[in-house]
Amino acid sequence: MASAYLSMGEAHRRITDFLNRFSDAVSSQDAKSLCLIFSISSNSSFLLSLSDALITFQDASRVMRQADRYSQYADILLPLFRALQSYRLKNLVESYQAFEKAANAFTQEFRNWESAWALEALYVIAYETRILAERADRELASNGKTPEKLKGAGSFLMKVFGVLAGKGSKRVGALYVTCQLFKIYFNLGTVHLCKSVTRSIETARIFDFKEFPLRDKVTYMYYTGRLEVYNENFSAADHKLSYALNHCNPRKERNIRMILKYLIPVKVSIGILPKTSLLEKYNLTEYNNIVLALRRGDLRLLRCALQEHEDQFLRSGVYLVLEKLELQVYQRLLKKIYIIQKLKDQNKAHQIKLDLIVRALKWLEIDMDVDEVECIMSILIYKNFVKGYFAHKSKVVVLSKQDPFPRLTGKAVNS
Repeated sequence: MASAYLSMGEAHRRITDFLNRFSDAVSSQDAKSLCLIFSISSNSSFLLSLSDALITFQDASRVMRQADRYSQYADILLPLFRALQSYRLKNLVESYQAFEKAANAFTQEFRNWESAWALEALYVIAYETRILAERADRELASNGKTPEKLKGAGSFLMKVFGVLAGKGSKRVGALYVTCQLFKIYFNLGTVHLCKSVTRSIETARIFDFKEFPLRDKVTYMYYTGRLEVYNENFSAADHKLSYALNHCNPRKERNIRMILKYLIPVKVSIGILPKTSLLEKYNLTEYNNIVLALRRGDLRLLRCALQEHEDQFLRSGVYLVLEKLELQVYQRLLKKIYIIQKLKDQNKAHQIKLDLIVRALKWLEIDMDVDEVECIMSILIYKNFVKGYFAHKSKVVVLSKQDPFPRLTGKAVNS
């Protein structure tokens, strides 16, 4: 709340000082100062003191009309003042609505400027638009109203993307705005909307991926990698998430953990198991028993691990991917039986009776009859987890004498 001791004169001075800062930043092309001016959610002492002044003075528009150097930016500054004042008073919906108006007016100015000097300020505006919309939606939901501001923020940022998706130096900013859009779409559960933006980035001739800042490329590859995970396109997911991991700032452990949360399910799906030390280092212990189950061929352990962390895996969108690891576990179990038989009688090691597999599963406290096991073995052979054929009459799996268990190929996760 505004200070009880703030005089009208002091409030007037703070507002005038802010107007001078904005005008000077634009005239001298000082993007750094503009970034501070638009960072509403930062709760900086500079903006808090201005907010208090606005609440005390009430009529900032009168100050603005005193000079042309201020009034020419009235479409930006007046709604920005309302946004600051509302944010200070915790009226988050009003704050977002006013900020979007200010952001829209600034974007129009940015469009008319020849150079990209204010690109960093536009990044701040894109970020603040998303953050304020998220907070406004929480306020709406808490009052029993329909959250709609984040959806509106997505529509606004698509306009910003359009401003940047042209020729010249401004286009390097398109990837940052794209990443803000991804965050909105993933938050809203409307990931299908990512397609139109990714199509523009990856196919439009005006963009060269090499030109974009590394920070934005890492974020882009993280989100598009997640999209590939949802589509179960593991080769593309591996490529994109591995790029994000390999180029991520090594000091940003939280970001590395977020990448690994999706890269690990991809890697295990293509046969690469992470080290326990990696899981411990980045607090991804929910994968410990899944990896152990794959190593052991322990179907019971896999199912228990999936059940224990079901909510977590469902929220991440990787549950179905992990559930399909059962075939790898069956392959590993069959391989263990094969190795044990080979030690007993090398000549008959490649002939495995279904009854033996039934007994192994029973030892793991999983009850299956011969017909169910026959079905699973047929799937393993069909999907090339196992080389061989099935002798139906004798109820025997006959494994190939050469490479009966083909390796799933992939690159290891860096530790």
